[in-house]
Amino acid sequence: MDNCKIAYKGLKNGVHDFAFKVDGALFAAYENAEVQDADCEVKVQLNRSETQLVLDVAIAGEVVVTCDRCLEDCTLPIAYEGELVVKFSDEEQEYDGEVLWLYPGESEVDLTQYIYESIILALPYQRVHAEGECNPEMLERFRIISEGEFSAIEAQATQEEPTKGSGWEQLAALKEQMEQED
Repeated sequence: MDNCKIAYKGLKNGVHDFAFKVDGALFAAYENAEVQDADCEVKVQLNRSETQLVLDVAIAGEVVVTCDRCLEDCTLPIAYEGELVVKFSDEEQEYDGEVLWLYPGESEVDLTQYIYESIILALPYQRVHAEGECNPEMLERFRIISEGEFSAIEAQATQEEPTKGSGWEQLAALKEQMEQED
């Protein structure tokens, strides 16, 4: 995702503003099955000094995920604000979640991974439609029956007289056999 890269070589010390969009291609590149699509605006305020870059990143938009309740596509708002510090070193150093290290000769900072992780972390724990927007047909399929409903269904099934040679007769015999084995 080239649009998530910011070329800082040649920029004067001080504050510089950048803006770009990210979409579902970002999540497809990471083979993320969680986020199916996205439409997010990323705004970056880069403060350049001689020794480091400080990037204030704001992400706002929407992502499409699977609803935890009805399993249909669900569009959720995303809002994230964070700060990323970029420092320079001749030695290879790992990104620790707060400081990104680059070699002094590099000319751009790639925010792809940072933006991806920020959006994933901004997702709510429970990903569901607003009340009343879930697919009612799917909700009925997944409806959990109460103890009372289960007892009524069980009572009705035991009251029905099994017909000769029916599956009920075979199930009753299997149940009896299993009870004897216990």
